Amino acid sequence: MGQEQITVQVGEEKRKYPFGTTFLEVAKDFAGTKENDIILAESGNRLFELCKKIKYDCEIRFITTAEKVGYDTYRRSVTLLMLKAMDHIAGHDNIEKISIHFSVGSGYYCTLKGKVCLTEQLLKEVKAYMRELVEQKVPIQKRSEDTYKAIELFHEYGMYDKEALLTYRRVSKVNIYNLAGFEDYFYGYMAPDTSYLQYFDLVLYDEGFVLLFPWMSNPRKMPEFQPRKKIFQVQKQTLLWGEMLNVPTVAALNERVVNGNMDDLILCQEALQEKRIGEIAEQIAKKKARIVLIAGPSSSGKTTFSHRLSIQLAAHGLNPHPIPMDDYFVDREKTPLDIYGNKNFECLEAIDIEQFNEDMTRLLSGEKVELPYYNFKLGKREYRGNTLHLGKDDVLVIEGIHGLNDRMTYRMPREEKFKIYISGLTQLNVDEHNRIATTDGRLLRRIIRDARTRGTSAKNTIAMWPSVGRGEEAYIFPYQEEADVMFNSALIYELAVLKIYAEPLLFGIAREEPEYKEAKRLLKFLDYFVGIPGENVPQNSILREFIGGSCFKV
Repeated sequence: MGQEQITVQVGEEKRKYPFGTTFLEVAKDFAGTKENDIILAESGNRLFELCKKIKYDCEIRFITTAEKVGYDTYRRSVTLLMLKAMDHIAGHDNIEKISIHFSVGSGYYCTLKGKVCLTEQLLKEVKAYMRELVEQKVPIQKRSEDTYKAIELFHEYGMYDKEALLTYRRVSKVNIYNLAGFEDYFYGYMAPDTSYLQYFDLVLYDEGFVLLFPWMSNPRKMPEFQPRKKIFQVQKQTLLWGEMLNVPTVAALNERVVNGNMDDLILCQEALQEKRIGEIAEQIAKKKARIVLIAGPSSSGKTTFSHRLSIQLAAHGLNPHPIPMDDYFVDREKTPLDIYGNKNFECLEAIDIEQFNEDMTRLLSGEKVELPYYNFKLGKREYRGNTLHLGKDDVLVIEGIHGLNDRMTYRMPREEKFKIYISGLTQLNVDEHNRIATTDGRLLRRIIRDARTRGTSAKNTIAMWPSVGRGEEAYIFPYQEEADVMFNSALIYELAVLKIYAEPLLFGIAREEPEYKEAKRLLKFLDYFVGIPGENVPQNSILREFIGGSCFKV
């Protein structure tokens, strides 16, 4: 500990620094080597905020705002900046609650409750004060506080969601961030000071406002605000569901678990989903659509949804035929490669579009067609005598990630199509200022399902997840507004169940593995939840597609 100098290696370069030098001081020396702003450091497979002192000889990799963990740090820090500015401009006593809800475009949808009116002028003044703080380069300070003292502190501040959340924390200490006297608790890392927070905007929208950021792909340029109205309405409806069930936050869910009131919540949430599926089936029947196309990102529960929708269609006198688009994958050796030289199973060209359209148009014209089966173990399409002949009340229920892209169904008449977008849009928030990314819920679902059905380790699923995300950004999300209807497959109680299944898999990732950091982050996130067993989850639940025990073949 008493050494006077430490050796730091960044890339191929080694330099000497005085003992106790911060990562920030080293980062300044290497800022010119990065295209984007450095915001975090990584050393020994651990992440560090830049203000942390370096105590040993080490190798450092600096993380910029163009990387997910750095980008998330940037957005979290700007959120703190906005909250401080809103508190200052509107007045603390006039604010009952500011809530960060969900993503809209490149930003977060937020609402404001209190004795202050949300106007363009208010946002203009808040934004101006945010700019002022950025120019002043105000430090974002962190301190560790006893959990029980933090609970008292947030009660005093009127942040009751945080007070309730920390009641269920097992750790004895929590980190509290301070920006110019405004204190808050955040799940994740922060920038060292406000000078790092150059790019943001505030826009009035719907009943609240949107805190806008740059996209991760171009973190130094503010994009035009382009909300996707259909997905926004689904997210807003989900928010209302959470409020109606009186479970808007993790703490509220934990309270239901602790008090033994979960059975009714599970059944009520499942009933709400079934009601929505029934409404969609009724729309399909009224339109007399013969082609139902279901698309959505990975681990959205498309397969279970297609089966449950088929049951509802049958209840309307129709004869549905679920068809997985995956059965039309090209043979594996013909799969296109991505920019990294890996097989790109997400792209449209990984599907035999011509054969798919040929088979579907023949079916629609009344012919008998033998449908393929894709053998994923061999990577080949096979024919096993599965034939289909459509009657007058028969409906094709086609499920696959490209269902909303008209190139996939270019030979089928548009007037006979009914498009459904499905995704797991988590409605819970950790607390009023810490949202849960929908991708986290889907990743946990996939980790559990892949381990159960494919023998894939959590390590490999996490390693593959960025590639899956790139595929979704390219081939799914741009088409979501093309849907006739949208369906949210997230269940308000599911993360409490997933915790039980996911934790052993995540603990299995060794500290030296590259995926350890993500596993550690997910474990810290799951630690917010009081876990519950999955035995009371209904057999037809979408959640059963991932934890097992479904009454459907999924």
